[in-house]
Amino acid sequence: MTADGCELLCLDLPHAEAVRAALPKAHRSQVLANTAKALADPVRLRTATALALGAELCVCDLAWVVGAAPNLVSHHLRVLRRAGLVTSRRQGKLVMCQLTAHGAALLAVLDVAAPGEALLVEQPELTATTGRRRRDHLAPATHANETPAPLPQPHRG
Repeated sequence: MTADGCELLCLDLPHAEAVRAALPKAHRSQVLANTAKALADPVRLRTATALALGAELCVCDLAWVVGAAPNLVSHHLRVLRRAGLVTSRRQGKLVMCQLTAHGAALLAVLDVAAPGEALLVEQPELTATTGRRRRDHLAPATHANETPAPLPQPHRG
């Protein structure tokens, strides 16, 4: 006997029919599986998690945050975008990315936050003069025309 199968063929027909009727259709299951596959790569999972934590980040910042080359992060962002988990927009020479509500919900189900923490998405404030989002809450800037911000200090409470 194995723990994976019955030794005897039996069927609780009313219960089995109710469960079978509640299953998503084959096409819907395929769509859901493809969406879940989009997070099956560690770089994509870290990228999506970074977006959940950072609200909106440019590709350069994402590359620095996840520790991967910008072209690799761009590739993974395309996969996440096709799966409906990420949106992006061009802001001048930057490509800004955000997690969709669907992406945030999937990350919440996966419980990717550290124990005792929640993934909170805070929208950065817009500066009055430039209209650009404030980025001083991030670790060192990676853009040539920006000066590095200090690393955040751990909160000791």
